[in-house]
Amino acid sequence: MNPPSTENTFTFLALGDSYTIGQGVSEEMRWPNQLKDRLLKESITLNKVHIIAQTGWTTSALLNAIDQKKPGQYDMVSLLIGVNNQYQRKPFEEFKEEFIELLDIALNLSGESQRVFVVSIPDYGVTRYGSANPGGIASEINNYNGFIKMHCEENKVPFVDVTEISRTLADSEGALASDALHPSGYQYSLWVEEIIPVVLELLEQ
Repeated sequence: MNPPSTENTFTFLALGDSYTIGQGVSEEMRWPNQLKDRLLKESITLNKVHIIAQTGWTTSALLNAIDQKKPGQYDMVSLLIGVNNQYQRKPFEEFKEEFIELLDIALNLSGESQRVFVVSIPDYGVTRYGSANPGGIASEINNYNGFIKMHCEENKVPFVDVTEISRTLADSEGALASDALHPSGYQYSLWVEEIIPVVLELLEQ
């Protein structure tokens, strides 16, 4: 178990896949770590940032990892998952069931505070890896995000839309990591600016 939080000092658990572990960028440029740095400007300290995420993980893989690692309670928890379900052509019904389970786990891990936020799935169809079917990928990503947003609203969990950032930047200079697929540190910094207002409101609770 983590020690009790002191005023303006919090612990943070980020659950996800390549977009949370920051495939292709340095550790300090991962968005959870950029969030920690950004919060310091608001006199808020994340004295522990724990990431349970890996490139290629589906909802099933993330559930298995949480079961194995058995994380304790955190003051705040984030969830960003689903792109690999779409990419690997997993059944959408399976995604929906497992996302519901993951959000319940996130809420349980946040304890009584219920400080949980969900980040939308970015659109990799704007990269060269999605160039054969950008419209189809965009449509499916919209479908996933539509369900995620609806379920978040039903549970009064903030939903942060970063998908439009990924589409606006697309594969422009500086938008992607060296693999030309995952977001760059710069793009993650724009995500953090969308996330910050939500986090500040959660931490005021």
